[in-house]
Amino acid sequence: MWKKWLALTLKTLVSGFLIGFLIQQVDLVAAKERALKVAPDMLALAILLMVVQVFIANFRWRVVLKALINTMLPYFRTLRILYISFFFNQALPSSVGGDAVRMVLGRRAGIPLGQAISSVFLDRVANLLALVVIVACATPLFILHIAPNQQQWIWVGLSVLVVVVMLGLVFLVALQRLPEKLHKWRLVRGLIGLAGDTQRVFLNPGHAVRALGWSIVGFVNITVAVYFLAKGLQLNITLADCMVLIPMVFLVTTLPISIAGWGVREGAMVAALGLIGVPSEGALVLSLLLGFISLAICLPGGLVWMMSSEKRTDIADAMSSLETDAATADDGRQ
Repeated sequence: MWKKWLALTLKTLVSGFLIGFLIQQVDLVAAKERALKVAPDMLALAILLMVVQVFIANFRWRVVLKALINTMLPYFRTLRILYISFFFNQALPSSVGGDAVRMVLGRRAGIPLGQAISSVFLDRVANLLALVVIVACATPLFILHIAPNQQQWIWVGLSVLVVVVMLGLVFLVALQRLPEKLHKWRLVRGLIGLAGDTQRVFLNPGHAVRALGWSIVGFVNITVAVYFLAKGLQLNITLADCMVLIPMVFLVTTLPISIAGWGVREGAMVAALGLIGVPSEGALVLSLLLGFISLAICLPGGLVWMMSSEKRTDIADAMSSLETDAATADDGRQ
């Protein structure tokens, strides 16, 4: 437990330091004036698209689940579980991650334990793969904003990113070929199960295309939402600029070094939009507004949890019992 709280403390410090550093670098008066003058119609459109994002994420998770289990849960059952996990992931600065909550509630809803764990992990993998695809496609346009002597480093970085991600996927699939003598270890058996689930999702063209497709739709949707926010803040930015730069911001935000991406997202947004001349206070306000809207949308997930049957699940106790359930299920397979 102390390790979890140490990690939480370090992430909080990183978020606080990065946001504090950025605030010191911008004109706070100009930032306040820009935030107060945001256009209500653009703000409303952005909020609407970010609400739609929850439904898109549910479609993607259901594609992964369909590849792994025979009996699919009703759409609104998975939506409720996902929304509750978003609440824990975004709204609570705790050691209980939203992904782990989704695993627990999925298990309680009848999804086999191994598949509950794999579905959440592979849902994340699909999202990452789609993001890498978008960034790879956008990089040739992004390069235009970079000095010629720096372009080679961009290409090197992109090449390394693509190779690492693809090798990671190959590694997941290859885990099923681990030597028989290693199967006595519970961790190895779990990895072999994950390898099989990875093959069912990503080596099946139908499942892979749908999972990646919903991920790409999600990123396009959230990018358009950011564009509406930028227009509402009177920032000089085009939709094409957003399609090129915002996915790169999201890619940096996937680094698990801060609380729900706070601080990292703001720094990446300021750096990325600065390439096209967006003032730092405008980019910072845009990123903070995006974060606050995401937070506001996730908060009702707590009410959903309290009003649903999942409220009877003590999340902290359920989290501690997850390993016990895994051990019991694993022992039963031996």
